[in-house]
Amino acid sequence: MKFDPKNIRIGVIGLGYVGLPLAVEFGRFYPTVGFDINQARVAELIGGTDSTLEVTADELAEARHATYTTDVESLRDCNIYIVTVPTPIGDGKRPLLTPLRRASETLSEVLKKGDIVVYESTVYPGATEEFCVPFLEQGSGLTFNKDFFVGYSPERINPGDKEHRLPTILKVTSGSTQDVADFVDDLYKTIITAGTHKASSIKVAEAAKVIENTQRDVNIALVNELAMIFERLDIDTEEVLIAAGTKWNFLPFRPGLVGGHCIGIDPYYLTYKAEQVGYHPHMILAGRRINDNMAQYIVTQIIKNMIAADISPKSARVLILGLTFKENCPDLRNTKVVDIVSELQDYGVSVDVHDPWVSAAEASAEYGLDLVDEPEKGAYDVVVIAVGHRQFHALGVEGVRSFGNGSSLVYDIKYVLPLGAADDRL
Repeated sequence: MKFDPKNIRIGVIGLGYVGLPLAVEFGRFYPTVGFDINQARVAELIGGTDSTLEVTADELAEARHATYTTDVESLRDCNIYIVTVPTPIGDGKRPLLTPLRRASETLSEVLKKGDIVVYESTVYPGATEEFCVPFLEQGSGLTFNKDFFVGYSPERINPGDKEHRLPTILKVTSGSTQDVADFVDDLYKTIITAGTHKASSIKVAEAAKVIENTQRDVNIALVNELAMIFERLDIDTEEVLIAAGTKWNFLPFRPGLVGGHCIGIDPYYLTYKAEQVGYHPHMILAGRRINDNMAQYIVTQIIKNMIAADISPKSARVLILGLTFKENCPDLRNTKVVDIVSELQDYGVSVDVHDPWVSAAEASAEYGLDLVDEPEKGAYDVVVIAVGHRQFHALGVEGVRSFGNGSSLVYDIKYVLPLGAADDRL
């Protein structure tokens, strides 16, 4: 199988934070069809805008070979398919592979002899060949590694990061045969300026991806547990981490909420597969329990501080600054700030949420939250800085405290304010 740039026609399945940048970059060089089942999403892209803010209007315009559609038939002329659908978790923290199944079934309708399907979605080792391929075979009537082939190249998109973008992040590639692995690697080399790493097998590439975020999750869990210890010792956690960070090989993790599309989800894919092969993971699941319970811990600290300050939770008003799962992006996927909101409401607290990055309609549709466009000055008993948006940094101490009444408390989860400026912080 020889890589021939003149014979490349790409279909990208899923146009979210991962798929759209791919469609745009490939669309600079090759005929590229971006497919998504969300009609509103496709309409905005055709109109030249991206609500995720990952791609600018100029970049959309520069991808002159890219088109966007909800019509499966538009994919029929493609010979390379790249699947970028989400891989969430369902009940019992188990992998929910429905989006992958549906994407594979959809592609099976248009799959032809010689075609290659590349998966980018995060999965457990073995999922591409064990779970996805059978759906491709059943729907198409074709035989794997004879009539069609697959590859795996895990996404490494970091939402909101304008420095580390698709072309500048080294790409892991793999294929179901050596020739296909070479082909997939050559294909990605045309758009990835940072280079590629060709894994020896699809399973290795799948495992590499899933442990990237598992490693981060476990390390964040460690500093979260340290933060709980230091709170009891009356030591500021950030001061400790800064001091420890003076050693050259200290890892610079910070405590906080762990949400988003990857870090809080991917470890469950690995633990699921581990248990299937007879191993019960201890450290990974312990880290998950710590991180999943951080919202509850934070709210407990807030309530303790309120009671100490003679603020009754049942009559209190609390302002939450930030709703997204990370700073300076509109991404609401799996945000753990909503857990803080619900925990506070369980105590009878009246909660307002303000986030300048978030669509009010999306927050309402996704979480049933009505955002406050402009928080009232001097109205709140507690102000919680939940996300480190640059707008909140710009407010400074006076700006943040201006939302509080005369006896209000400020709780800083993200170290936005200087040491000593907040009444408490993580």
